[in-house]
Amino acid sequence: MKKIAVVALGGNALLKGSQIGTINEQEDNTYKTCNFLTELLKQYNLVITHGNGPQVGNILLRNEAGFDSYKIPKMPLDICVADSQGGIGYMIERQILNILVEKKVKRNVVTLVTQVLVDKDDPAFQNPTKPVGKYFLKEEAELLSKANNWVFKEDARKRGWRRVVASPQPIRIVNKEIIEALTRKGNIVIAAGGGGIPVIDVNGNLHGVDAVIDKDLASSLLANEIGADAFFILTDVAKVSINFQKPNAKELDKLSVRQATKYLKAGEFGSGSMGPKIQAAISFIKNGGKEAVITESTQLLNPSAGTRIVA
Repeated sequence: MKKIAVVALGGNALLKGSQIGTINEQEDNTYKTCNFLTELLKQYNLVITHGNGPQVGNILLRNEAGFDSYKIPKMPLDICVADSQGGIGYMIERQILNILVEKKVKRNVVTLVTQVLVDKDDPAFQNPTKPVGKYFLKEEAELLSKANNWVFKEDARKRGWRRVVASPQPIRIVNKEIIEALTRKGNIVIAAGGGGIPVIDVNGNLHGVDAVIDKDLASSLLANEIGADAFFILTDVAKVSINFQKPNAKELDKLSVRQATKYLKAGEFGSGSMGPKIQAAISFIKNGGKEAVITESTQLLNPSAGTRIVA
């Protein structure tokens, strides 16, 4: 039986920060990223998760524009996350199928709209931190904040100001059994897009909530719940660094859970950038995973690239 790997794609793997988000841009980025991913099929059965920060932000802006211009009812954030899962999942699925045809590999690919349980009393609902949408100038962010009662925070890497929303901790992947069953049969499964659709349990009934779950934390939970052997987190840097963007910056090849936790507590990894990725890697290893790797897609198959987190 082949091992299972969960690969978490960042939203920027599909839409670069400098791009406006045309379908041609997103499809080109998706094809390039997935071309590297399919090489992993030689070693693993794959579950692919993905971010949706830029895309769901655009959906929210369309929400506002549609209401202002045509009085189209606004949809809540959980529905917007579901919309992004379908659209992004379709792009990834189609590009992988095209690549498999080119490589003469026969695999089924399926996108699963995924719900993730969160706690209705999670304190994150009182302290929004998860960035969604595009970057704005400070003045633009202030105007949007006043007009819509939105919360904005400056990006840790000084790229601008982004809207932030609640990001509760994932508790359980609602669809985990079918994801594991499909994956173990050799299907490529695209799941937990954008961290999954956040739902709460109210007297046994599931209700959507206005939040976005961190996709790396949800992916880590999914990886543990389906018994994955490896967990890859793809981002826009080849390795994790300490003293990031400083003269004494240092790239890290390998980290133990203890070292990673120490650096995390010391504030080496920003809460809006590398911090959740390190947390996700630590959680995966602590809960039975063997190895987590943080790198960029072009370095995925390079054994000396990336930062490896181990027990």
